[in-house]
Amino acid sequence: MPSTLLIACIGITFFLSVILTNWWIKRAKKAQLTGKDMHKADSKEVAEIGGLSVLAAFLIGTFIYIGIRTFLFETTKYNIELMAAILTISLVAMIGLVDDILGWKIGLRQWQKPILCLFAALPIMMINAGNSTMEIPFFGEINLGIIYALIIVPLTISTAANAFNMIAGYNGLEAGMGIIMLFGISLIVWQVQGLGIYAMLGAVMIAALLGFLIFNHYPARVFPGDTLTYSVGALIAVIAILGNAEKALLILFIPYVIQFFIKSRHGWRKESFGEIEDGHLKNPQQINALEHLITKIIYIFKKRVYEYEVVYGAYFIELIFLYLALLI
Repeated sequence: MPSTLLIACIGITFFLSVILTNWWIKRAKKAQLTGKDMHKADSKEVAEIGGLSVLAAFLIGTFIYIGIRTFLFETTKYNIELMAAILTISLVAMIGLVDDILGWKIGLRQWQKPILCLFAALPIMMINAGNSTMEIPFFGEINLGIIYALIIVPLTISTAANAFNMIAGYNGLEAGMGIIMLFGISLIVWQVQGLGIYAMLGAVMIAALLGFLIFNHYPARVFPGDTLTYSVGALIAVIAILGNAEKALLILFIPYVIQFFIKSRHGWRKESFGEIEDGHLKNPQQINALEHLITKIIYIFKKRVYEYEVVYGAYFIELIFLYLALLI
């Protein structure tokens, strides 16, 4: 498949994301779909649920790629896998959208979202995607058979979708982390496994996230919402499953494992937001989240820490694990 087709779809997706996000910001504010920016002194109102524009751009870009590949190049190979991936991502995004619209007070319970994401994984499960033979430490290679499709696949997708939502709440954090992780998993699937067709999914989503990041970086004009975080997390897992890159997936999610253990120490009652003082973040007295730990580390080197510096710190940590994933 000519690389020019993928480049063209990436370009189309990027510009669609920019146009749709800009349009959505205006519409969301008119519809009062806004939220307070917790790390700004004035707590200004910012458009919510920006993940919808990212999802729309991603779907259009992916369908254009599949359509041209099918009708112009006359090949339908991998189309079933690609359509199953698209359906799973769309179902997961719907779960996030419901939570965004209803809000955390009357929205889905914490235990309901992982269960719903298990059902969203059905399209990937039913096509028996991935390789059921896995290398397990101390046991070597083991063929898990139907256990892989019916248990490992849905658990992986549900866990990744919910975990990706744990490091969030800072301008540009979710979109930037998604770009880094998708780049890593797509590069491994393409270069190591030779499955560029699945890496295409990651490349198109990266383009959509880059277009969104123009409006989401500090100071943000739009927030991503669970619609984006759940769908991006699920997509990372789906690419890893289709491309047999589960090891890389585990390594890329290590910062989220760290976040899980930090938050579990406080029974998940503490927020990840920082406290604002004179336009900058205060030195956290307690480490209730990975973001607080990053803030604390930056305070060792300087006395005034800004929101975007914490975001860049999270990027840096994820880039370290991306490098490790590429090595291993």
